[in-house]
Amino acid sequence: MAEITQRDGAWTFDGESVRIVPGRDKSVHPVRQALGELAVPLEALAGVAYEPGRKSGRLRLRLRVGADPLAQATGGKLPDAADPYQLSVDPDRTGVAEYLVDEIRQALLLDQVPSGPCDRYLLPGPPVPLSATAGDATASFDGERIRLEWNWKTEESKKSGGPRTIPLADLAAVEWFPSVGLENGFLRFTVNKATATAAPKYDPHAVVLYGFKKDPLMALVAAAVMARMPHPFAAPEPAAAPPAPNAAPDASAIAAPAQLTKKEGTDGDADGDADHDALLRRLRELGDLHRSGVFTEEEFTTAKQAVLRRFSRH
Repeated sequence: MAEITQRDGAWTFDGESVRIVPGRDKSVHPVRQALGELAVPLEALAGVAYEPGRKSGRLRLRLRVGADPLAQATGGKLPDAADPYQLSVDPDRTGVAEYLVDEIRQALLLDQVPSGPCDRYLLPGPPVPLSATAGDATASFDGERIRLEWNWKTEESKKSGGPRTIPLADLAAVEWFPSVGLENGFLRFTVNKATATAAPKYDPHAVVLYGFKKDPLMALVAAAVMARMPHPFAAPEPAAAPPAPNAAPDASAIAAPAQLTKKEGTDGDADGDADHDALLRRLRELGDLHRSGVFTEEEFTTAKQAVLRRFSRH
């Protein structure tokens, strides 16, 4: 067993999982405090590193793409202080940190854990019910419904519609982006595959984030919702069994040529255009993750091929 305890928290590796316990110091970020203890299974890890520094070093876990709903929701954009998969290490604990890294790397090698994307979440995501207040709203999620309640910062036209409740069953996508420079961030819920046209400031399904310390708490809401949605890299449903040789022809099979033409996206076909737009959006998202360093070149290629295969089946 390898273990290291610092002000930010403690990491323990028992050969099967990395147990992460946040520190109790007041300086520990609210996101880490809200997440509480985490158990990261070995199969969820793509790598681990110790990065030395002048005043302190840093331990960093790299998770496989699609293993964790929080990492999936944030796309590597969480501030370092809020990232539960980083740990600041004092100079006198460098040897312990390097030993922990060696133990995890050896276990990954011996167990032959793949580094490519996962087709299911290996961590459960933040527990529910969950509520966070930041920006222009309070967002709550009970596992079945999202509720957005506005505050005094909310733009009047958005506030006039009153609180917004969104059933999980109606949800098509979740987006979280932090505030960068002078540009506000947001948490947006896309309903029924509708394309968001209004800016988050006016969108009744979005929370505006202004760049304050509590903004990353909204990422926990996004992660809790994502954990209960279909996994982005899940294998497609198996095809239905063919009919028995003597069975009467099915009406839907007779209409198959027309349906197939429609799905292929012929000129003027809205469903085909929607599928094509969804494919382009997914490829752009993967490209953003690659450029931000979340994906390695190999992971990006694997994920892109998986998305292309998935869309080619529709």
